[in-house]
Amino acid sequence: MEEEYSMDPAQLLEAATDFAYHPGAHSDASAQDFLNRFPLPAIINALQTKADYPGLESALVDCLEKLFKTRYGASLIPHYMPFVIVGLCAESQKVRHLACQTVSCLLENIDEAIVIPLIHEYGVYQLLLNCLISGDAEVAASSTDAIRKLASHSKGIDIIFPESGNEATNLVNFATNCSPLGRVRVLALIVKLFFISTSVASRVYSSNLLSLLETEISDSNDTLVTLSSLELLYELADVQHSTEFLSRTKLLQILTSIISDASAESILRSRAMMITGRLMARENAFVFIDESGCRNLISAITGRFNLLESQNADECECALEALGQIGLCKFLIFLYLCPCDVGQFLLDRRIH
Repeated sequence: MEEEYSMDPAQLLEAATDFAYHPGAHSDASAQDFLNRFPLPAIINALQTKADYPGLESALVDCLEKLFKTRYGASLIPHYMPFVIVGLCAESQKVRHLACQTVSCLLENIDEAIVIPLIHEYGVYQLLLNCLISGDAEVAASSTDAIRKLASHSKGIDIIFPESGNEATNLVNFATNCSPLGRVRVLALIVKLFFISTSVASRVYSSNLLSLLETEISDSNDTLVTLSSLELLYELADVQHSTEFLSRTKLLQILTSIISDASAESILRSRAMMITGRLMARENAFVFIDESGCRNLISAITGRFNLLESQNADECECALEALGQIGLCKFLIFLYLCPCDVGQFLLDRRIH
C-alpha cells in the first residue's frame, strides 16, 4: 500500500506549496484537477511517512486545508474518517489543527443525516475535547470552532448534551479534572455555545455549566484565573438572552461581593462593575433580576465610587461607565429601587 501511494517528496512539496499559497479560494474544478495529479491517499501517506522531509508537513497541511474547504474536497472527508481520527490524536500540533478544521469542513458541507452518524461512530466529539485541553492555542481554537459547529446542528447538540448523560464527555466533570488553563478553555467553549441560540443556552444552563463560572470567579486564590473568568463572563453578558439565564445563578451575588470587597484587586472590582453595567443595560433586566438584586448591585457600585472618588481614577471611571451603560431610560426605576442616598448620588452626577 505504501509503495502504491509513494511519491517524490520534492515534487509533492512544490505542488502542495503552489496549491496552498495560490491567492484566493480554489474552485471545485481546481481541487479535482490537483487530486487527479496527486491522489488524496498519496498525500495522506506522505503526511504520515515523510513528515520529516524539510517543509513537507507544513505544505501538505496547508494544502489539505485549502482542499477540504472546497465542496469537492469536503465531499471526500466521509471516506477518510480514519485519517481524521489519526490526525486528532497526532503528536504534531499542525496535523491536529488540520484534523479539527477538517471536522469543521465536514459539518459545514455534508448533510446532517450523514455527518452526525459519522461523528457518533468515530467518537469525534471526545477527541475534539481532548484537543481543546491538550492542544496548543491554535488547536484549542480550531477544536472549539468544530464543537460550536456541531452544536449548531439540531442533532449535534444531543451529542454534546445527551439525555442519558456521558461521564467521559460531561463538561462539568471534564473541566473539574483539567488544569487551570484547560478549565478556562472549557469555559470559553461554554460561552461560544451560549451564543448560538436561546435553546442551546437553555441546554447549557440545564447542564449546570454556569456553575463552572461561579466556581472560577469565586476562587480568590488565583487573581489571573478569576480575571480570565470575569473576561469570559463579560463576553457572555453581551448575549441578548444572557440576563434571563444568569439571573437564575449565583453570579449576580458573586459580582456584588467582588464589587463590595475592599480587599479584592481593583482590576477585579472594575471588571465586575462593567459586567454589571452590561447586564443591567438590557431592556429585560428588571424582568429577570429581582428588586433586591438590582438594589444591591447599584448600591455596591455607588458605594465604591464614594469611597474611592479621589483615590482610584480608573476604578471610579469604571463605576461611572457601568452606571452610564444602565442609562437614563432606567433612571426613574433606580430612584424607586435604590436607597435615598443612591438616588441622590445619581441625581448629583446626572448619569447618562
